[in-house]
Amino acid sequence: MEEQIKRLQEWIDGSESIVFFGGAGVSTESGIPDFRSVDGLYNQKYDYPPEEILSRTFFDRRPEEFYRFYRDKMLCLDARPNTAHQKLAQLEQVGKLRSVVTQNIDGLHQMAGSKRVWELHGSVHRNFCMRCKKPYPVEFIRDSQGVPTCSCGGTVKPDVVLYEESLDSRVLEGALADIQQADLLIIGGTSLAVYPAASLVNYYRGDRLVLINKSPTPYDRRADLAIAGPIGRILEQIQAEGSVHRGQIRC
Repeated sequence: MEEQIKRLQEWIDGSESIVFFGGAGVSTESGIPDFRSVDGLYNQKYDYPPEEILSRTFFDRRPEEFYRFYRDKMLCLDARPNTAHQKLAQLEQVGKLRSVVTQNIDGLHQMAGSKRVWELHGSVHRNFCMRCKKPYPVEFIRDSQGVPTCSCGGTVKPDVVLYEESLDSRVLEGALADIQQADLLIIGGTSLAVYPAASLVNYYRGDRLVLINKSPTPYDRRADLAIAGPIGRILEQIQAEGSVHRGQIRC
């Protein structure tokens, strides 16, 4: 692994427009469990699998059960950024990292200091009334009982992408543009099994594709460098040195 880390460092040193594409594995190292993981107690509390509960159909038909699960499994407000989040923020600050594209909804990249973050699946920190569009903080969802209700009487819905819903076109286009212009694409903490988000890596035009994940992914054979291990432990070994003058990011 030492040689792999050395090569990754060399590629980072020689890059000025890195994009990091991350998934649940980045957040699990902050103590946030993957919502798909079903432990022995799960079936004692819930009658439906996570993927069904987190669908738009289920949200519309059984909102009380949806919010019971959502508060229990999706809100991890005590979690803090780990070394992976912090290193990525440092790489952005020194002009190496163009942006983070994340499938996570916890806001930990921003908490670590990252500025340009494309949240493909939304964020628990944004919530809106479905009727009048009034915004609400995540604490409103956490502290409410049953279905959270706006002062106008409408249901307050988290700004997260449920199964059966489309990704936000503005976020998707921004992520695509950055990936297409990247000179190094680092994919970490994801098995690349969730679509359409995972298909974004197909738009990378460069010749330095790095995969960092605990378990094998369908893209390992396409990677120019594949490193097996926890994303935080890998990135903490990387030095975030300043780049040669970098021009303005093209939006």
